[in-house]
Amino acid sequence: MSAPTVSTQSTRQAAGPRRPRPGPAVGPPAGGAFRQALRRQLTAHGFLIGAVLCFAFFSWYPMVREFLLAFQRTEDGRTTWAGWSNFTTVANDPAFWQAWRNTLLFTLLALVLGFAVPFVVALVLNEFRHARGYLRMLVYLPVMLPPVASVLLFKYLYDPGYGLFNEILAFLHLPEQQWLQDPDTAMLSVVIAATWMNMGGATLIYLAALQDIPGELYEAAELDGAGLLRKIWHVTVPQTRLVLSLMLLMQIIATMQVFTEPFLLTGGAGPEGATTTVVHLIYQYAFNFNDYGGAAALGLLLLVLLAGFSAAYVRLGRGGGDE
Repeated sequence: MSAPTVSTQSTRQAAGPRRPRPGPAVGPPAGGAFRQALRRQLTAHGFLIGAVLCFAFFSWYPMVREFLLAFQRTEDGRTTWAGWSNFTTVANDPAFWQAWRNTLLFTLLALVLGFAVPFVVALVLNEFRHARGYLRMLVYLPVMLPPVASVLLFKYLYDPGYGLFNEILAFLHLPEQQWLQDPDTAMLSVVIAATWMNMGGATLIYLAALQDIPGELYEAAELDGAGLLRKIWHVTVPQTRLVLSLMLLMQIIATMQVFTEPFLLTGGAGPEGATTTVVHLIYQYAFNFNDYGGAAALGLLLLVLLAGFSAAYVRLGRGGGDE
């Protein structure tokens, strides 16, 4: 008895439709791949060249030009090499040392107020559980205002006749102050205005750093009986040490270049030169005295000083990134 046979057609129907065999992978032509890679490279380098040209024209060229002007003198349209005479001239100017003292005083006061106040505000905002977004917007609002508008607002508040600050002092039966007209209070008044104008950005940075601190650390501190100040000193400050250090260097670099606030509030020099800063003295040499060599020499001295702080900032940032 022979075995039953199965037809080839029924076997094919049971196995389903035949799938075509995949052929050998065929890539794009060699010339096409090369053109695509070349197009991508040209596009990337085109954007890069644009950025490099912007930096070269607006950043590098002014620095090189300033370095050359610091050793040159221009008289009657003729430029001659002056050596170190521009530095000698500005160093013998009595306003030179006064400008440096005022700049350092502004930096010190700005660190006391502008560095501590945003951190305290961030600590307070970090404790809120409701309306946090509204409070952040409220704190950051002064940064969004035009600097000139903010300075003119404070100039109105400091007015000795109808200013709000003197109205508050009169209500408290305290003697009124000549905020911007008194050499003893002019610089402090400028620092207060600058702190209010620029504290929003620092506050948000501190707040972001505070929210990255694990809550278990505070719970452990509470179990050890730590109070509020001890938790801040032993938990908050160590956990935000890197951010605090970077912000400290950034604030030093920014405050030593202050110009807008003293220029608009006190006319730049202020009473008895109490608010003359290095940048304002550079402005005077360049646009009032037409001494571009002296202005460039002052700018070069400030550049060297700030370069040291910038190097420390970059090195500290790299060290934090490595951790």
